[in-house]
Amino acid sequence: MKMLVILSHELLEEQIKEANEKLNVDLIVEIPSELKKIWGNISPEGPFPVDLVEKIIKWINENAKEEDYVLVQGDFGATYYVVDYCIKSGRVPIYATTNREVEERIENGVTRIERVFRHVNFRKYLPYK
Repeated sequence: MKMLVILSHELLEEQIKEANEKLNVDLIVEIPSELKKIWGNISPEGPFPVDLVEKIIKWINENAKEEDYVLVQGDFGATYYVVDYCIKSGRVPIYATTNREVEERIENGVTRIERVFRHVNFRKYLPYK
């Protein structure tokens, strides 16, 4: 089983472990750097950049078969577009869930807030029924 990774950051060790052990993934394929740059820099201005996101779709087509996992997280519109494609083409789109821990400290009249995100598990994106 293969898992394509479409994120603007690297997978955590615990995510790799879960993919291997719980999803039976034996090959993780990270998005190439040129596409990762596109994915992480989708402009919030103007219309949806279909031509750019179609490059991601082409990469999925070339690297995943039906029933392979595709981990997708990023810009809401781009994520929706890719997830919709994956569902329609028989790939299994998933996302990572996290616990968020927030610590607030006041030092010398300055409030500092630290947020820590801890991986919990992967979930499948589901179509509305």
